[in-house]
Amino acid sequence: FSSRTLWRLGYCARLLKTNHFRTAASNTSFPAVWMLLAQHSGRIPGLFVVVKKNTFFTMPETVEDKTNPELYLPHPGVRGMIVLNREAFKRTVVVPALKVKKEIVSSVLKSLKQSVLQRPGLKRVVEDPEDEDSRFVILDPHKIPEFSLGESEQQVLKQLSVHPEVSKYHLELTYENFKSEEILRAVLPEGQDVTSGFSRVGHIAHLNLRDHQLPYRHLIGQVIMDKNPGITCVVNKTSIIDSTYRNFEMEVLAGENNLVTKVKENNIAYELDFSKVYWNPRLSTEHGRIVELLKPGDVLFDVFAGIGPFAIPAARRKCRVFANDLNPESYTWLLHNCKLNKVDTKVKAFNMDGRDFLRGPVREELSKELPLLKEEQKTAFHIVMNLPALAVEFLDVFRHLLVGEPCSPAGLPTVHCYGFSKHSNPTRDIQERAEASLGTSLAGRCSTFLVRNVAPNKEMLCLSFQIPADVLYKRPCPDEAKPASKRLCTSQDSSEEKLLS
Repeated sequence: FSSRTLWRLGYCARLLKTNHFRTAASNTSFPAVWMLLAQHSGRIPGLFVVVKKNTFFTMPETVEDKTNPELYLPHPGVRGMIVLNREAFKRTVVVPALKVKKEIVSSVLKSLKQSVLQRPGLKRVVEDPEDEDSRFVILDPHKIPEFSLGESEQQVLKQLSVHPEVSKYHLELTYENFKSEEILRAVLPEGQDVTSGFSRVGHIAHLNLRDHQLPYRHLIGQVIMDKNPGITCVVNKTSIIDSTYRNFEMEVLAGENNLVTKVKENNIAYELDFSKVYWNPRLSTEHGRIVELLKPGDVLFDVFAGIGPFAIPAARRKCRVFANDLNPESYTWLLHNCKLNKVDTKVKAFNMDGRDFLRGPVREELSKELPLLKEEQKTAFHIVMNLPALAVEFLDVFRHLLVGEPCSPAGLPTVHCYGFSKHSNPTRDIQERAEASLGTSLAGRCSTFLVRNVAPNKEMLCLSFQIPADVLYKRPCPDEAKPASKRLCTSQDSSEEKLLS
């Protein structure tokens, strides 16, 4: 070799001695040294290859590599498992540890809190089987990747009279130590989406699995139940929501076949059969938002009431409530929950089609109440239409729903109509669809609230507006004596009724 090459080798050897031999356990620093050597010895690639094969250079165990994402993953043999075998998830990893006298363990934990293992479910302090007066403090392998402490940590330990040498501790990981996402990611085929999220409805976990996950569905259900205390039943939706009753078929994946459950939303308790009625825990904020708009004495008409998440809190707010749902099961649970929350005397419940409810009880109540309103009265009328798939199509019912002279503008009912939109401008889309149903413009007379993103490119919105007087009211014919005028008026009314029906 040339003198210059030999000098470079000597320089690298000095680096190796001064920078990397902190402790006897620092063999994981070798790769960095040889990379440095390769950089300074570009003319001798053959030497690098030969030396790399020599016995004194050993690659570190993969479980010690700070860049290895598999450090805390289950045993690789679980890939493709369909029937859950918890024993197969066992794995032993090598982690850094400090041997410490048991009386100063708490001081060491406090002083090295940034370097100590913080993983939930794993002990940070374990017994030393060879010395009952000592304990091993487990360190985070990602924070101590080379099994040697930095200068600052060594100074802290020196003050505590603790030897700074880092030991290798063989830590056994079991099924109980892994998170649900880690388990499912290890089981499902590589590259496929892992769904560990779910909706919780009382003791029920509700999943929406994708096709590629279905072969593993029972394992997924069991893992979700194992890792979430209080979950005793896991179900998967097997069909889209029925547009008539807003429920869907489901398969029980794990646990008890009991779908009658209890939930609590905004400090109000509800009971329901999740297989027969619609309930979405993601709408609790929206339920609360609408109820906050109501004042004691207001009147709420809930056209698609479900089991009562708008109606019951409104009744507890001392509003008069008319609640309706077409689904007989929802109607039954609505009555049950009204009694459960002691508002059954404040809620009038109906089991009708939405259009029949609007043309019947709603029209009757508005016809009776609106003419009695005085300017100084502050009673407000709200109509909630929470059937996002179809509600906008029901708005045409408001065309000339009432007959007579319009009430004061302040008394006109406010509609809160929900809808889905896949349009690039969902706000404009839902407004234009509502205007088409009403037969009038809502420009400057409505507001739109984005409720939630239901799916990619699919939004759920709430359009709120006061029904314009010229839409809600059909003015009576003038009481004139001219027979021709009467005949004309009657003819117009008749044709208009046919159009609206």
